[in-house]
Amino acid sequence: MSEFRLKLFITGHTYRGETAARNVRRLFGETLGQPYHLTVVDVLETPEVAEESRVMATPTLIKESPGPVRRVIGDLSDHTAVLRAIGVEPRTNEEGGLLGE
Repeated sequence: MSEFRLKLFITGHTYRGETAARNVRRLFGETLGQPYHLTVVDVLETPEVAEESRVMATPTLIKESPGPVRRVIGDLSDHTAVLRAIGVEPRTNEEGGLLGE
């Protein structure tokens, strides 16, 4: 599978934004074990990037590639829901949990 290219939009260095970033890193790095590139965009520092990407709420995760582009809003703690939202069918273990968790 090709590398995931992701953008995570947050508002300042808040608990909610840091939690979302940690959840993305855990999901893609540990759980999936897939190569990924994550760009974190603070909308307070670069509002023009959020405007160009049409981000209306934070945290927002945008999967840019592989296509199609998908968006997920929230703290990203439900890894199964995040995977389904970005178009990746989660692989589960015998107990029904995600592999790698």
